[in-house]
Amino acid sequence: MPLAPANQSQLIRSIQKDEYYQTFLRNNANEAFQTLAGSKRWLDWRREIELLSDLAYYGLTTFSGYQTLGEEYVNIVQVDPTKRRVPSRARRGLFVLCHAYFPYLVDKVLVCLENELECGQERRSGAGQRRAASGPWWSLELWLRRWMQRAVGLLSEPQKRACVPAVFVLHQGLTLLNRLHATLFYISGSFYHLSKRAAGISYLRVMGLGSDDGTIRSSYRLLGALSLLQLLVTVCLQLNSFRQKQRARQEWKLYRSLSPQRTHRSGPRAASCILCLEERRHSTSTPCGHLFCWECITEWCNTKAACPLCREKFQPHRLVYLRNYS
Repeated sequence: MPLAPANQSQLIRSIQKDEYYQTFLRNNANEAFQTLAGSKRWLDWRREIELLSDLAYYGLTTFSGYQTLGEEYVNIVQVDPTKRRVPSRARRGLFVLCHAYFPYLVDKVLVCLENELECGQERRSGAGQRRAASGPWWSLELWLRRWMQRAVGLLSEPQKRACVPAVFVLHQGLTLLNRLHATLFYISGSFYHLSKRAAGISYLRVMGLGSDDGTIRSSYRLLGALSLLQLLVTVCLQLNSFRQKQRARQEWKLYRSLSPQRTHRSGPRAASCILCLEERRHSTSTPCGHLFCWECITEWCNTKAACPLCREKFQPHRLVYLRNYS
């Protein structure tokens, strides 16, 4: 039978089927490892277990030259950019690395960089060194942490402060990039994953009777337009949140120059900030009601918009500076 490019509905059904079997494989691998090694080691290695599960799934299917269960379910086959041959082993290997390993590595690097930038104050008390020294010598996280410590150590304090929002913007940018790519897929119907676009792998299907590609593609173009509109709204909200964070930083610089306004209390019941472990200055309340120094909580919100105590998420502009509060 003749072959034709696969439409959006077939690709989405194939991806959903693959994700179902990947989740099934991950859950069984996690359960087996937790039973054999215990919950503590499972918590330390669960990301690596999921990575190995994904590599096993795509290694036994795509890299070996076979259809995945999702591709077999909707009867589609992978082809290279010429649309005449199946992808070479190099293309299939590039797809597996970009799809499974590269997101894991990027997430590890960003988390290690964020933690290293955050633990400057902790390291003064020795907590940072203790955490950096933990873990086996052969673990990827330990090597990344040591490399990040050397890299961050070369930066000046202003550069470190500038890198903290840059890491946050990069995190958000990667998420928005994936959403934009999915929107383009709904409109054009070419590649659903960035990894397949990087490897140049597309799909052909066996063209059956009564196929109505025109209607299917038109409906997905409408979905793509709505997704693009939603993405634009999300970007506007992110920019507004970033401006509010910058405003909070300016207010912090203003109030930092004020007098300490210490209460000179005696005894163990003197108000203290849990972040700096010193007497609270310029008391500021989070929406959940916890009190911190204005300087401490605004610096905290530059990287994590959540309460350090109860982890309730909030926008930084909802912080309340308590004037004349003792």
